[in-house]
Amino acid sequence: MTHKTIIIGSGPAGYTAAIYAGRANMEPVVYSGLQPGGQLTQTTIVENFPGYPQGVDANQMMMELREQAERFGADVRDGLITDVDFSQRPYRLTTDRGENLSAHTVIIATGASAKYLGLADEQTYMGRGVSACATCDGFFYRKKTVAVVGGGDTACEEATYLAQLAKKVYMIVRKPYLRASDIMRQRVEQNEKIEILYEHNTLGLYGEDGVEGAHVVKRKGEADEQTYDLPIDGFFLAIGHRPNTELFAKWLERDETGYLKTVGDTPCTSLPGIFAAGDCADPRYRQAIVAAGSGCKAALEAERYLQTL
Repeated sequence: MTHKTIIIGSGPAGYTAAIYAGRANMEPVVYSGLQPGGQLTQTTIVENFPGYPQGVDANQMMMELREQAERFGADVRDGLITDVDFSQRPYRLTTDRGENLSAHTVIIATGASAKYLGLADEQTYMGRGVSACATCDGFFYRKKTVAVVGGGDTACEEATYLAQLAKKVYMIVRKPYLRASDIMRQRVEQNEKIEILYEHNTLGLYGEDGVEGAHVVKRKGEADEQTYDLPIDGFFLAIGHRPNTELFAKWLERDETGYLKTVGDTPCTSLPGIFAAGDCADPRYRQAIVAAGSGCKAALEAERYLQTL
């Protein structure tokens, strides 16, 4: 059996694509992946997604999106797509259980994964003081003290954004300089709320019911280090994202950092009938509402493509 469309990924992009595809009688099959619900399930309350005036639990929201997709006939399956063959149509896909599938269209919504330092404490305090998205979670740290890890443009953007909300923002930068562009560097240097801690590394986090501080070390010289505790309420990672696109590297065009390239403003990739939606093709915004919109576009384009077969 050749499916009309297979959707790889189950975040806001994947589920929105499934809702639109289901309503168009495309009988979408969705593979939820390693993290059903996507990155959003790593946070707690979502307050900037339209339609939830009091905010919503992130996991609840993703469950509701799944239910909505299933209501319109989406076949949501637990599991992974572990191999693809885009050399011929219909396209071939293989699951982690060894099942061989084929589809006329494929919507890739595999997202991107935030890079972490690798500290065990990051997982311990995930959603309780640790975040990789200032736009998502900064609101919860109004008039509090936070730290941003990183020294590039993203870190500077996050620190500048948080400075509008927080009482104090530390930037923990492992190098003796910022890698950011001049304009971003100047913005953080001139912001009275931001203090840059150069040549610092984070050793761990501490706190009873959430993050209360970070264990940091400052390098003074080759063999001279100072370790101390930095009291903070929130710890934001801003050292980049890694798009989950390795599976498609052989078949589709990607940019230098691995994000799938699409044609103009569309979700169309370099192969006909294959579409990319959400963070796997979005190095700029990486917001749930943007991902949902791109999932809608991918499903609409897939429907148009199917009409040509």
